[in-house]
Parts: sequence; structure tokens; C-alpha cells
Amino acid sequence: MATEYGQGYARMDRPDFRATGAEERRHRLPAGLRAPIEARTWKELGYALLSLPIGIVSFVLAVTMLSLGAGLLITFIGVPILAGALACCRGVGALERTRARSLLGLDVAPPEPLRPKGGGAMALIGSVLKSGASWRHLLYCVLLLPWSMFSFVVAVAFWSYGWLMLTYPLWFWLFPMYGGQDGIQLYGDNGHHVYLDNPFEIGVTAATGLLVTLATPWILRALTTVDGLMVHGLLGPSRLATRVEELESDRGVVVDTAAADLRRIERDLHDGAQARLVALAMDLGLAKEKLAEDPEAAARMVDEAHGEVKVALQELRDLARGIHPAVLTDRGLNAALSALAARCTVPVQVEVDLGSRPAAAIEGIAYFTVSELLQNISKHSRASQASVDVWRSEDRLMLQVADDGSGGADVTAGSGLAGLAERLDAVDGILVVDSPRGGPTTVTAELPWRYA
Repeated sequence: MATEYGQGYARMDRPDFRATGAEERRHRLPAGLRAPIEARTWKELGYALLSLPIGIVSFVLAVTMLSLGAGLLITFIGVPILAGALACCRGVGALERTRARSLLGLDVAPPEPLRPKGGGAMALIGSVLKSGASWRHLLYCVLLLPWSMFSFVVAVAFWSYGWLMLTYPLWFWLFPMYGGQDGIQLYGDNGHHVYLDNPFEIGVTAATGLLVTLATPWILRALTTVDGLMVHGLLGPSRLATRVEELESDRGVVVDTAAADLRRIERDLHDGAQARLVALAMDLGLAKEKLAEDPEAAARMVDEAHGEVKVALQELRDLARGIHPAVLTDRGLNAALSALAARCTVPVQVEVDLGSRPAAAIEGIAYFTVSELLQNISKHSRASQASVDVWRSEDRLMLQVADDGSGGADVTAGSGLAGLAERLDAVDGILVVDSPRGGPTTVTAELPWRYA
């Protein structure tokens, strides 16, 4: 499309980032060869090594306080002890989220906060005990120890044996053999001995160490992936809380959008049709006064007023079409989008392949999405042709608007495209913009077929 969509079309100039010579040489290595020396691998190794002592402390803390609190539940003392155990587990969870963010680059949001009903210690204790996040933190503290023991042993074994075998040619002489040669003994009894002492055995040992060393980063990555799943699943917000937060955010977007539409309608009525009707009433009043004195002038004024009435009616029709076009209600998306294409300043080819009609709300959102995109094409794209394709894919409504303009659209620049993306997101929709500088531009939107 064009060089701007309001602010959305912006120059794509970016500073050139040039790597140093060492970085360029390192990045020329295949990923499998440079993995053992990458910072990510060392961070993942550090995470696996730290997990064991943290797992021991958290397991002892959780099990001890949980057992003590459960044993004393027959008395009132067990309730605050149990709440304290859960609170300590939430503290461990905060530490683990920070560790995962620092070493694994995993940004996990904190769980839903405690919401005590009322003030005082009892309300706080009750909110801790009723919180599902607190019990998930307790489960994490219990599960961390067995998993950290396994990951610690695997990480240390592969890392140490890999590097030791890889560097074996450098230190094999540290193990002198009775026959006067050097090398480590693999097996020995009264009648038979096996040493890694000749060049072939030393080379095979080093090659095996190289393979183990190259495989270790991927093993570490698999281990820390499980850690990440545990942190995300047990220490982050629950799916229900996340969904509630999304719905609250979507509700805010819908409310803001409705308020903006109401302001737009009010502004259009005040500045457009209402102003014309006021001027029309004044002109008719003047024509009425001149009717007896100057009938010809009065006739001209009535004729001008007739023209103003037509303009006002057209503005009211446009305004009503902007609220919800009648053709969309009566005949569906195919006819409504064809009418939109006919009013576009660029030739537009419309193809709609829908076996049935989607939900009315989704149909309206799809219509206004295409309307805004076609307006952008008319105003900014400098395109010679455009196309609109609408089809159904399982339970999703897909629409794609493309043009051969100059491109440069950017949905992240806080523009009308960003607002359009927010509107689609409010109904679990997606907006994807593919607009390289110089064009062409393709905007794809995905909406649910039904939305409750």
C-alpha cells in the first residue's frame, strides 16, 4: 500500500546492524557446532545445576510445614501454619519465575493476586488457603526435587563425560600404565587389562567425546523445556484467570470502540445533516417571507432548499450505512462487499465463498474490516487494482484484502491498522499484515464463525 496508513504507513528505514568479525565467524558455524559454546547452553546448564539445591530446600520447606500444619489442624494453630506454608511456596514461585526469566528467557506472568474479603489476618489466611495458585505452588515445590535430581544427574554426566573424552588426548598421560605407556584403564583383573593407550583408541575416545559434547546442549534444552513447562503451568496464572483477564480487556476494547462510534455518529450528525437541516429551515423561512414580495426569488430559494434536502438525505443514508448497512442485513456479505467495492476509487474484484451466513456480529465486523481496508487503499495505496476474498475454513471466517500499491503498512505503529487489530482481537480474531516496502500489500483477517 502507500507510504502511510495514517501513522501505520511509515518509513521502514532502520539502522544497519553490523556484527563484529568474531561474531560473523561464529555465526558462519552450523548451529550444531557452536551450540556447546553459546551463552544459552551455559545458562541452561546453570539452571539445571541450581535446580537441585533449590529443589531440596523447597521440598523440605513445603513438606515439613505442610505436615506440621496438617497434623495441627485439629487445633486452630494448624490453620495459620498451613497458610504460612502456602505463602512460603508462593515466595519460592516468585524466585523461580525470576530464575527462569534470567537463565531461560522465559517470561511467566505472576499468578492472580490474593483478594482477601475484608481486612485482618483471618481474611488474608482464608484467601491464601482458597487460592488455587497457592496449591499449585505447593505442588511445584514437591515435584521440583525429583525432577531436579534427574536433570542434575543427566546434565552433569553428559557435560563432564563429553568434555573429558573430547580432551582426553591432552591429559591421558596423567595415568601411567605399568608397561611404561600412558593411558586410563577401562578394565583389569589378574590376567587381563584394557587401556586407552594407542593413537587409535585415543582418537576414538576424542571422537566419542565430540559427539557427546555436541549432543549435550540439545539434551539440556530438552530438560529445561520441561522446567519451563512446570514453571509456566504451575507458577503462572491459571487458564481461567488468564481467560477472565482477556475477556475484561476485550470488554474494554468493545466499550471504547462503541464510545468512539457514538462520538463519530454524533459528530457527523452535528457537523453534517443537522447543520444542513438548520440552514434549510432558515432558507425556507426566508423564502416564505419573500413569497408575496418576490415570487421568483422565493422560487429560487425553494429550489436551492430542494437541493440541500437531497444532500442531507444522502448524508443520512451514508451515516445509516456506516452504522449498519441494510444490504448487509438483507442480502449478506457478498452483496454488501460488492457495494463497498463499487464505491472504492480503485477497481476491486470481490470473491465470497460462504455456504451459509456467519453470526450477525461477526458479519458486521467483517464488513467494517473490509470497509476500512478499502478506504485505506483509496486514500493511501496508489494502487491500480485490489481484491477482496472471503471464505470459510472450518469454524473460522477468513477474509483477505490485497492491492498492488506501494506497501509499507505497519500494524505496530499505533495506527488505524492497530486499532483494527484490537477490534478483531476483542472477538478472538487475528489481523496479519504483509506489506513489504514497495508493495504489494496483503491483509488477512481471521474471525470466529460464531462468537458467544
